[in-house]
Amino acid sequence: MATITIERVAKRFGEVTALAELDLSVADGECLALLGPSGCGKTTLLRIIAGLESQTSGRVLIGGRDVSALPPRKRGLAMVFQNYAVFPHLTVYENVAFGLRMAKADKTRIARQVEKTAALLHIEPLLQRHPAQLSGGQRQRVAVARALAVEPAVLLMDEPLSNLDALLRLEMRAELKAVLSGAGTTTIYVTHDQTEAMGLADRIAVVHGGRIEQIGTPSAIYDHPATRFVGGFVGSPPMNFLELPVRDGHADLGGLALPVPQGAGDRVLLGLRAEDVALAAADEDAFPFILKVAELLGPQILLTGMAAGGQPMRVVLSAAGPLPPLVPGSEIALKPDRTRLSWMNAAGHALEIRS
Repeated sequence: MATITIERVAKRFGEVTALAELDLSVADGECLALLGPSGCGKTTLLRIIAGLESQTSGRVLIGGRDVSALPPRKRGLAMVFQNYAVFPHLTVYENVAFGLRMAKADKTRIARQVEKTAALLHIEPLLQRHPAQLSGGQRQRVAVARALAVEPAVLLMDEPLSNLDALLRLEMRAELKAVLSGAGTTTIYVTHDQTEAMGLADRIAVVHGGRIEQIGTPSAIYDHPATRFVGGFVGSPPMNFLELPVRDGHADLGGLALPVPQGAGDRVLLGLRAEDVALAAADEDAFPFILKVAELLGPQILLTGMAAGGQPMRVVLSAAGPLPPLVPGSEIALKPDRTRLSWMNAAGHALEIRS
């Protein structure tokens, strides 16, 4: 049972608070992504779990056992780093077997585990090569295989794909998801790339300023952000936020009245995904959108313009459907999907969170 429990873990560097008493639980066999911008504290938390950094307060439990004071080698975990960290003078076989040899495993188990993890990562033909003879993607596979070969209770991954080019990153992300699912190892995956987090993780913890803003499934994080930061950080393009006046329980979106949740006050933030808007027919209630730029992105068109009192907004439409003339400065009538609206107060906190 390799559950991970973080209890009120804080980390301070002098007057600077890197982590502010975080609580977090990761279930056995779950892959949880720590997602956030550089400097938000996600790698610091990962290093505390690994034992490479000591917390100022709080404790870390793995499998119900308090490991807060234990060195990394006694925590039953393995790590995969951004820079591969493979040994250049060892063959791929020797790299994958390294952790087992350090644990003084017998030769039979070493051979069995190397063969098993090499097959899992599709590196069997590379076992007798040295890292200098491998591509970046192949080296990353070796690093993952080395971590999995020791059958760790917990696998910690610190932006392992960020050094790869875009196409290889896409390929490795799909392979890595299959590997982690097959291995059933409890995994914490640190990344600043929301696409990686959405694609790989069972749940995502969005970290900002040393605090966890929201924890949930990828769909819950995307569809129902708890804060303006989460909505703006997750999604490409990010969620639109429009500040609207409220009268008689309805927000005014350029003349279109939308009912708001209770407690909205006299002004409200409307969060609206770019794809949750459609062209309005002549007889439909709509709001005006002033086009500035239209960009063709393969099967979609990204429109950048202004709505509701000149506030910036992006809209994604299908390039296959009938479209009005996309002339900069022209006005387009749009209708929002009313089932997909996110309402927030002036401070940027959701007025209602749906599961």
